[in-house]
Amino acid sequence: MDLLSPLLFTLLLLSSGIQLYKCARTFNIINNCKETIWPGIIPGESFNGGGIELKPHQSVVFNAPAGWSLRSSIWDRSSCKFDSNGNGPCQTRDCGETLKCGAAGKTPASLAEFTLATLDFYDVSLVDGFNVPVSVTPLNGKGNCSTVGCNSDLRRNCPSELAVKANGKVIACRSACDVFNTDEYCCRGTHGNPSTCQPMYYSKTFKSACPTSYSYAYDDPTSIFTCSGADYVITFCSTRNQAVYSYHDHKLVCKNKANGLNPLVGRWWAALLLLLFITNLGSIL
Repeated sequence: MDLLSPLLFTLLLLSSGIQLYKCARTFNIINNCKETIWPGIIPGESFNGGGIELKPHQSVVFNAPAGWSLRSSIWDRSSCKFDSNGNGPCQTRDCGETLKCGAAGKTPASLAEFTLATLDFYDVSLVDGFNVPVSVTPLNGKGNCSTVGCNSDLRRNCPSELAVKANGKVIACRSACDVFNTDEYCCRGTHGNPSTCQPMYYSKTFKSACPTSYSYAYDDPTSIFTCSGADYVITFCSTRNQAVYSYHDHKLVCKNKANGLNPLVGRWWAALLLLLFITNLGSIL
């Protein structure tokens, strides 16, 4: 596991001449939030046991095994208080008061979900509620390979009946199923199929703010995406038009909405990133 500021990580890759071998799947998890977060990952055998700490604007890179299991998930935990043994509570998506998660944990939380195979399936789900904006960006893959997720902060306009508060501040937004626990909202019983389980007021509110995210259990047609042979960048507190960087096939690769997927090579980019690094040196240290 490598833990670096994304800017420092990028600069070092450009300047060091490191040769990396192409892996089956590389996951770059980025904390773009203003506060420390503790992402949880299941299954976590190849991901530091299922939990990590990321300070603001830090990132971590993992290699995931091929065939990582169905509904593998990555999510944010906030305001955690872990002791030296990695034990302690979190305000959102606590997975048993431990840094390294062995289970999905408590709702609500925004989830990045993956099934890795010859054809990968990936999505960002709000079915279990929302706690932080998150996006998933495939890099260097084949197929549609769209960037998906929820860049809007649903906490700002969360309906009062769904809001989770701490110290008078909304820290998460629960799902209607979690709050009301009815077959209609939870897509179960007579509502347990795509014909009878339809979007309702709360899921429509989520969908309007985050069109490429799962808003309810059968929201498949507009919410699940595919890509082949890609690496993935998961960004917490993501924003629209935000460029993401990773290192692929001996090239620094950038993807953003305006420019698509481009290799960044040459001394000009190295000089620019060096200038940015020096400018932001105080925040990195």
